[in-house]
Parts: sequence; structure tokens; C-alpha cells
Amino acid sequence: MPPTKRDTARLERRLVATLTEACETAKAEIPGFEWLTHTVDYAVFPQSLRVIWVFDTRANKELALANSADQRMRELTAAALHDAEVASVNIERCVRFDSEEACNTQHGGD
Repeated sequence: MPPTKRDTARLERRLVATLTEACETAKAEIPGFEWLTHTVDYAVFPQSLRVIWVFDTRANKELALANSADQRMRELTAAALHDAEVASVNIERCVRFDSEEACNTQHGGD
């Protein structure tokens, strides 16, 4: 049975709250990290969930990845999803990294 609108809204609120906490933690710990966002199609949840961690520049993104900050961001994502009561998510598949610089170049900022 597909989730109701009410269930979907509750889950979305939990995701936003816990991912916001993860974001604030990362901003304090990881140089160049600026914000995160998520996308999801609740008809195929949780497999469709994607969490995108966004850096200010490509250089800062690459530096963070070279320094294993990606592992910390995956840990923060896993903790946020656990706190939001989301189970059975492949964190390696769910987490993506991007930069505002790349977004502006490739997609005009979208």
C-alpha cells in the first residue's frame, strides 16, 4: 500500500529536520561545504532517496574528498536517516557530492 499524503508529509518533515542538523554539523567541520539538499520519489522510497552535499567550489569539493571528508558526510547522512526512522538505505548509492561552481557552469545554477 502506498504511503498516504499525511505519512509522506511527516516523513518529509523528519528528513528535513535531521538533514538540517547534519548540514549544520558539516558546515562547522568541513571547509568549503555550504549546504545540502535531497530528492525523493515517495512512490519508490527509500530507494529513490538522494542526498546531495554541495561545496562552494570544485577545488574545495575535491580537497574534501581527498581528505576523506566524504566518509564523514556519509556518516552524518546515515545518522540523519536513522534519526528520521528511515531504514534500508544504501548510503554509498544515496549520497552525492557537487559544487555551486559546477552547478552554475553546467546547469545555470539549477
